[in-house]
This record gives sequence, structure tokens and C-alpha cells, in this order.
Amino acid sequence: MRSHKNRLVVFLAVTIGTIIGLFKGEEAKQKWFFKIKSKYDNKRLIAERKQIARKGGVQLDEIELSSFHTN
Repeated sequence: MRSHKNRLVVFLAVTIGTIIGLFKGEEAKQKWFFKIKSKYDNKRLIAERKQIARKGGVQLDEIELSSFHTN
């Protein structure tokens, strides 16, 4: 289920980004896509941290998360 949701989000972002690129240009497309991807990644990171906290785990910073956890 999660992989389907990820694929759908990426598909929609690329599709809408292409439409934006046609009207406003490639730079606007890249800025928009980066903004959407950053929001999605931040929400996923916050959800992961909340889940770890609920289980009684230790909160890790970004460097520790990137070192010890895979996405």
C-alpha cells in the first residue's frame, strides 16, 4: 500500500510539474517539484519520528537517521 501511495505522489508531481514547465518554463517546474518533494519528505520524517517516540525509542537527529536508517 505504501509503495503505491509513493508512486502516486511521484506520478502526480511529475505530471503537474510537466504542465507547469510547459507554461512557466523549466526553472519554475524544478522549483515547484523541489518544494513538493521537500514537503513530502518532511512529513514522512516527522511521522517516522512520532512513531519512534510512541514506541519509546530514542530521538535521533538527521545525521544519525541517515547513518543508521534506510528509506
